[in-house]
Amino acid sequence: MSELYIGLMSGTSLDGIDAALVDFKDEKVRLVGFEYQSFPTDLQSAIQRLSKPDALISLKEYGAMDSRLGHLFADIANSLLAKADIPAASVSAIGSHGLTVYHAPEIRPPGMVEVSQSVGNRCDKFPFSLQIGDPNIIAELTGITTVADFRRRDIAAKGQGAPLVPAFHQAIFQHPNEHRCIVNIGGIANITVLPKHQSTEVIGFDTGPGNTLMDLWIKLQQNQSYDKNGAWAKTGNINHDLVGLLKQDPYFNAAPPKSTGKEYFSLPWVYQYFDAFSYKAEDVQASLCFLTAITICDEIKKHAPATERVLICGGGSHNAYLLELIQQNMECPVESTERYGAHPDHVEAMAFAWLARQTMNNLPGNLKEVTGAVNSVILGGIYQGNKKGGILSPVEGEKL
Repeated sequence: MSELYIGLMSGTSLDGIDAALVDFKDEKVRLVGFEYQSFPTDLQSAIQRLSKPDALISLKEYGAMDSRLGHLFADIANSLLAKADIPAASVSAIGSHGLTVYHAPEIRPPGMVEVSQSVGNRCDKFPFSLQIGDPNIIAELTGITTVADFRRRDIAAKGQGAPLVPAFHQAIFQHPNEHRCIVNIGGIANITVLPKHQSTEVIGFDTGPGNTLMDLWIKLQQNQSYDKNGAWAKTGNINHDLVGLLKQDPYFNAAPPKSTGKEYFSLPWVYQYFDAFSYKAEDVQASLCFLTAITICDEIKKHAPATERVLICGGGSHNAYLLELIQQNMECPVESTERYGAHPDHVEAMAFAWLARQTMNNLPGNLKEVTGAVNSVILGGIYQGNKKGGILSPVEGEKL
């Protein structure tokens, strides 16, 4: 008998929603169906505005966005089930990551000290991570019990709240005869070190920028959402002096556990190190691409020197030039996760299906060695569904 869960994921690239229907029958992991829905242009712009570190928004705007995204998450879950011809009542639960609008662990950009005027305390004394996409709406419109808000329980346990996918990486990619490192390249890049000896501790952390700086720069210069295959970056020349300036940032030398976000690695972060506009735009793009590649490789060499194979997943796996740079700076094979059990575009959504299953079975979802939490904890809040499924959204048929 199948054991079905849905994972919903919207990453820091802010491009859309991934939905994965996963069967965990007999403790195996099998992808049953996958769906992707890109955000409408107006919504993507609104999310980008909401996600800026210095954004000033009204509670009304914030609440409306939370609700709108909840409807979109519900719609894609229902669409996924319709295409797979599987009733909602057959699904044990949905794991919804939501969309991160602000991730604020302990580490701050140099010189940035946020102050709460109301209480007079530095906000970095009160770390938090904020995801939106109302799970009440998802549970109501799908009829399926929904698990959400995964990161804050880990933070409550004094963890970074990220990365959470290493526990899933361990479950599906660890191999008894090979030291592996899994690299997930979304807006932010993170690695999971999987030793072949299962008794050895698994570690993982955010290495720094993934696609975010490249995406921001090409958007500014060419009004393109991303640099397809790294084609524009490849026309430029890597300026190693500029990369060296950026690598002086204390984040890169900080010891794990550590996590970061697009709030930290932003264009203002770049500008504080050099005047990007005094160089050829394509050279800056090439340098930002190399920064992502070399910081990933440096961390692997430092923390996982025994690595025999690097497996890449996430949106960055489609950037051919980025992968070329990573391979040039590694002495072991660099490959897609697709050959090893999961398409690179599907891994994160599958991970949140797995995390929902952990929660529903009263099992921890974090690796405390990865996040720095004092305890392994059960993650997320549970929003009960009605098990009827297929409830029509009051705005169905309208453009959300």
